[in-house]
Amino acid sequence: MLTLLGSIIGFIGSLVPDFMRLMKDSKDKAHELKILQHQIEWVKTTKKLDLEEIQAGADSAEALALYRHARKTGIGWIDALSGTVRPCITYAFFFLYAVVKVSQIIAVKNIGYDLGWAQAITNIWHPEDQALFAAVMSFWFGQRALSKFHPQAGR
Repeated sequence: MLTLLGSIIGFIGSLVPDFMRLMKDSKDKAHELKILQHQIEWVKTTKKLDLEEIQAGADSAEALALYRHARKTGIGWIDALSGTVRPCITYAFFFLYAVVKVSQIIAVKNIGYDLGWAQAITNIWHPEDQALFAAVMSFWFGQRALSKFHPQAGR
């Protein structure tokens, strides 16, 4: 009986180093997995920062390209004329739009429906006018204001 018990203890005792090796191997692999996960997160973070840096460079290059047409020629009257093109076109189209809207108000008033001025103006203000108004206001005032709150808004 003692021989049998000694054999069993010896057999189990011989398995202990293998069991310990398996436990150590399991812990080592879990540790390596954690290290790999941290490396993946680090790479993601650095790539994200690299992408943001590239985007900032692209935004800068885009701004330079947008205003390349406005560079000075050195000829005074050409530079002055060049500087008035966009404002003149903006004022001309605003004036044209205002004339059309005033004409519509007068036409609605003269139809004979006995409308007040407020009702006549309301009748000529369409969803297309609202969209046009929103587009103009966003163009002139929105992009820079939004980019202060959310840097991606201007793209």
